[in-house]
Amino acid sequence: MNKTSKISEQEKITILYQRLSRDDPNENGESNSIANQRNMLEKYANDNGLTNLLNIDDDGYSGTGWTRPGWEKIISLIGAGRVSCLIVKNLDRMGRDHLRVGLYMEQFQELGIRFIAVNDGIDTARGEDDFTPFRAILAEWYAKDCSRKVKAVFQSKGNSGKPLCTQPLYGFVIDPEDKTKRIIDPETAPVVRRIFQMTIEGLGPFQIAHIFCDEKIERPSYYFVRAGILPPSKRCDMECRYNWDGSTVIHIIKRREYMGDMVNFKTSKDSYKSKRYSFNPPEKWLIVEDYYPPIVDRETWALAQKLRKTKRKKNSLGEANPLTGLVFCADCGAKMTNRRGARNFGDENGVGRKGYIDSYECSANRVAAARFISKCSLHFITTKAVNKMILATIKHVALYARENEAEFAEKLREASTVKQADAAKENKRKLAKNERRIAELDILFRKVYEDNAIGKLSDDRFTVMSRDYEREQADLREQDIELQAQLDAYEQDSQSAAKFLALAQKYPDFDELTPQMLHEFIDRVFIHERVKIDGERHQEVDIFFNFIGQFTAPSEPVPEPTPEEIAAAEKGRARKKHLREYHKQWRDRRKAERAAAELAETQTETA
Repeated sequence: MNKTSKISEQEKITILYQRLSRDDPNENGESNSIANQRNMLEKYANDNGLTNLLNIDDDGYSGTGWTRPGWEKIISLIGAGRVSCLIVKNLDRMGRDHLRVGLYMEQFQELGIRFIAVNDGIDTARGEDDFTPFRAILAEWYAKDCSRKVKAVFQSKGNSGKPLCTQPLYGFVIDPEDKTKRIIDPETAPVVRRIFQMTIEGLGPFQIAHIFCDEKIERPSYYFVRAGILPPSKRCDMECRYNWDGSTVIHIIKRREYMGDMVNFKTSKDSYKSKRYSFNPPEKWLIVEDYYPPIVDRETWALAQKLRKTKRKKNSLGEANPLTGLVFCADCGAKMTNRRGARNFGDENGVGRKGYIDSYECSANRVAAARFISKCSLHFITTKAVNKMILATIKHVALYARENEAEFAEKLREASTVKQADAAKENKRKLAKNERRIAELDILFRKVYEDNAIGKLSDDRFTVMSRDYEREQADLREQDIELQAQLDAYEQDSQSAAKFLALAQKYPDFDELTPQMLHEFIDRVFIHERVKIDGERHQEVDIFFNFIGQFTAPSEPVPEPTPEEIAAAEKGRARKKHLREYHKQWRDRRKAERAAAELAETQTETA
């Protein structure tokens, strides 16, 4: 606040400042209303001969913050040297931060600005008041106490299972019979369902936003203003009616409320003076399941989250391979890299066959090979072959589940019993071992504490050792939670059988896989390295389903081959052997021709 120009005392103004916070119910009485403050300050100014009055107010702003339009205008007028006097009803009307209030009052004194707080009896023209700093501190303590009480009310409300957010989420409207409940909005809920559906089909959030823009679908912020749910604001440009953004789509996909869950305590503030909210980690959230009517089912929501984590590389036509993120190396566990595009299958001179390749290869092997490091192996397999195996396996298992429901459920229970028995034995052994180690660490901690207390162990050494013990205990407890969760997961196998059966009945007949079907049925696919048996290549592919894991359905007995089929198979194997020998001979001839050409070129240069 530096004076930038000289203005005569007669031209300077007297500012009457009023402030009212809508967040504090104790400030909303008639005595603290903006009109009441204005009348009191005008009467005081007229009675004391103060002229050139200018009323400035901040209606609806807390005193703990200083980003207020009225106050900022006052600071600009003071900086221009146009203010001679500032009058408020109480000192807390200026603000509830005693440090900032004291700083401003010192600056007012340096600039020769008279400050008056009517009810508190403060008038800098009469000299300093020793109680002014205490009044500022009490005003700040009052704001802090109000904030603590409001926070306690919100904590109690949130912990009781009631929603803290008063604004309905896009896709919902407030239930007229119960303001804490939500009902599905028939206008916007189909848009939400379509977003999840398009995500499952492999479209990214910015692709979805672009499609909605082209189809003239109103963006959520515009819809809220048009429907009267929110008032117009600077953040909502009413000229951009259909301008969806990818971040809006991401925000919708991530919200648990769309599968019916109510989530409290997602954000918090570090200080009552701050207006910034920070996101809490998920473990601090309070989740009440099935509180709202679901717009999408839980399987669809979970599938959308899974697909959002996988980046899909598009080909020249803008198409992404739906298998990306599902295919893994069976040996090292790394993701398989999808390679697509034109390839030259000839020699280095471009002589030979050209074509298009679409295949998967072990990413760990490719990355290591680029650094001239040997790691894993290629595990090469074409996308066509993987799709063919997956399609055949899904059709076989789904058909078996539909036609043999009781037998299908029994087989899953038998497999679960075996897994549960093995896992329980191992997990219980680990849990017991962890408990023994945790008890040992407690004893060790007490010992080093006693050694530190009697002077045998230095404070620095005690700090290091105790921190290591606490960290190890925390790691063991986290491991115990994970082990127990694995045991609990086996108890859900009966529900998993029902879910898979419902999925199989959802698609009773199909001859090709859509991206949605692929991700609904398949959890992951493991590719083994190819091996040669009797001169023929064989490659195993392990397919794990959602809900039921790896499942092998009984197959019908294969009839004995006829003599004609045996002869045809022998003929096919002989032809493949002939082609392998032919290609080997062709490569050898090409190699010999290149070697002869290089030798002739060398002799010519020597001559």
